[in-house]
Amino acid sequence: MKKLNELLGIKYPFIQGGMANIATAQLASAVSNAGGLGLIAAGGMNVDTLRENIRKCREMTDKPFGVNLMLMHPQIDDLAKVVLEEGVKFVTTGAGMPSKYMEEWKKAGIKVFPVTSSVMMAKRLQDLGADMIIAEGCESGGHVGEMTTMAIVPQMVEALDVPVIAAGGVASGKQLAAAFALGASGVQMGTVFLASDECPIHQNYKDAVLKARDNDTVVTGRIAGSPVRIIKNAMSREYLKHEKQGATLMELEQYTLGSLRRAVFDGDTKTGSLMAGQVSGQIKTIRPVAQIMKDIYNEYLETVHKLADEAEEIK
Repeated sequence: MKKLNELLGIKYPFIQGGMANIATAQLASAVSNAGGLGLIAAGGMNVDTLRENIRKCREMTDKPFGVNLMLMHPQIDDLAKVVLEEGVKFVTTGAGMPSKYMEEWKKAGIKVFPVTSSVMMAKRLQDLGADMIIAEGCESGGHVGEMTTMAIVPQMVEALDVPVIAAGGVASGKQLAAAFALGASGVQMGTVFLASDECPIHQNYKDAVLKARDNDTVVTGRIAGSPVRIIKNAMSREYLKHEKQGATLMELEQYTLGSLRRAVFDGDTKTGSLMAGQVSGQIKTIRPVAQIMKDIYNEYLETVHKLADEAEEIK
């Protein structure tokens, strides 16, 4: 099985998650310069800001990078054209099927990696021409499905002919080793990069990630059909209380409208949406992106060597 870094010609088998309002040219270029595949997240952007970020990223790195497109974005048709016009080589997609864009993207030589948590959907995406599938478990931050990474990755590996990337619950070398053991070709990470020097979120948001304990994230929106994992705060408590009481989607929207931007830009940790995965509880320091990636990969090497030694002892 070829690793993601071999397939893409990069140093590490890491894709940076497409975090709306967070994954700008600044973060994407830092990840790419450090040897991963950085992504600019079009969520929260319009056509002009996406184009600006792509061009800025190209100035900040000569390494491969890509764009993440949320297919429910109201300007998705125009955003999809921007990646063509700007010569982007890698696109990840979420929240829908990229069917209408695939032919043009493939003609342009764009590699497409859709994100999904369903084997059935993954098969359809493979048939559409997806080059890889990002299998996202519910441990991840932001919008989530129901399957865990441990459960969904091996099932996708078994069902698909294209490489599978594990996403959700990966922030250490041990977890990287586990992803490879499940058959993944690489991993997508997001939460661990929130606690990086280069991440453009407010310091209050970073501090909330560092302070989070093992059970300090919660999923809102399950009843409403739009589950999102965030760090527990006053907003999440109010949301869940009213959701359980049968509040309408419109009533619930008053808690979440603009909440991610409040967290990212204003540092509002009370009413902001602090999207983060369950690995928040294991992140304790802010480091440069390059150090984060180096530490994870070195721990991975130590882990597999230790496992190999233990296997020899059993023999």
